[in-house]
Amino acid sequence: MNRRRRTLTGIGIGLAAAGTTAAAGIVADRLARALKTAKALDSVDDYEEEASVTTVVVADDGVALHVEIDEPEGPVAATKGAVAPTVVFCHGYTLSLRCWVFQRRALKAAGYRVVLWDARGHGQSGAGSKESYQIDQLGHDLYSVINAVAPQGPLILVGHSMGGMTLMALAAHHPEVIKERVIGVAFVSTSPGGISAVSWGLGKVLGRAVHRLGPFAVGRLAGRQGLVNSVLKAGREVEEYFVDLYSFASPVPLSIVQLTAEMIFTTRIEVISDFMETFETHDKREALEQFVGVETLVINGIQDMLTPPEHSEEIVKLIPGAEHVLVNDAGHIIMLEHGDVVSEQLLALIGRAEHAAAAHLDQRDKPRIRRTITDLAKRRRVKSLEGRRDAS
Repeated sequence: MNRRRRTLTGIGIGLAAAGTTAAAGIVADRLARALKTAKALDSVDDYEEEASVTTVVVADDGVALHVEIDEPEGPVAATKGAVAPTVVFCHGYTLSLRCWVFQRRALKAAGYRVVLWDARGHGQSGAGSKESYQIDQLGHDLYSVINAVAPQGPLILVGHSMGGMTLMALAAHHPEVIKERVIGVAFVSTSPGGISAVSWGLGKVLGRAVHRLGPFAVGRLAGRQGLVNSVLKAGREVEEYFVDLYSFASPVPLSIVQLTAEMIFTTRIEVISDFMETFETHDKREALEQFVGVETLVINGIQDMLTPPEHSEEIVKLIPGAEHVLVNDAGHIIMLEHGDVVSEQLLALIGRAEHAAAAHLDQRDKPRIRRTITDLAKRRRVKSLEGRRDAS
């Protein structure tokens, strides 16, 4: 029995290290090569962004939600005669609003007002009760944030992974917000349901075992945060290896890996454990009907092991007129791996949404568009080499 407990605890630590998945065996030379490549690509960059306004929104059950607002730089962007939309970002599981650093910069510079918030138990937001760590509650939390800091005017909603599920929960419980105010929505690397069928790139048998044992294994670590912290501190390079493995599909700067790892590993193990159960039962396919007629972007990485492309494809099928963008050389944390691509696609979405709203167009009549963006990893490597040549 003790041996079984040790095994499950090991799986639990691996799940935390991967953001939602289990650890596989590590080959030392692969780890060394991965870190060497990441360091070679690194450049000096500051991933912190100073918000115009930082505030706290109290959820309907009293949890304090950390919210940041970026006011537009320069002229406010808007279609002639229309009010510019506010863009609201919702991050994914074990991340925080910091994951949107590239997109908030791009949209603010383009003249849009941006709202970002940390989900309960994540980032700088307060903790909720065990029972409150549910996708449905996140939908209510988003409703509270919108009412508090963006009570009027058109909205563009953007959600990554669990954040996309949050948008679906908002539509399920507060459909009037979608119908009356939302002119555009972006589902980034997310799923309408069926997460329990994902194998995490481990094969069907091991994938099923992770789904069955994962919540229990991580749950055994709840209340032992000190142990988890000491293990992670002792194995920082291993931690970064697993974050890189399950988050990205192309070489990224080490600083990006470290930013992602910091967000994941500052999420308390109790929160990771309690949220895991809600993913197994998540199914918001019916809620997607509320977005029919809204300009919709669905974007994900072809190599995403956590929410594979077939999950995005299902969203597209349920929202007529949705645009589906597949990005090659891209994993689950696509907004950090290919920040410029995601920013460009969001700006294009906003432009289409503003045009459609001004012309009163119904997006269900628009033909479905599917595009694949490729060779991104190669371009990044070339750009990095050129940068190093210029520096020398």
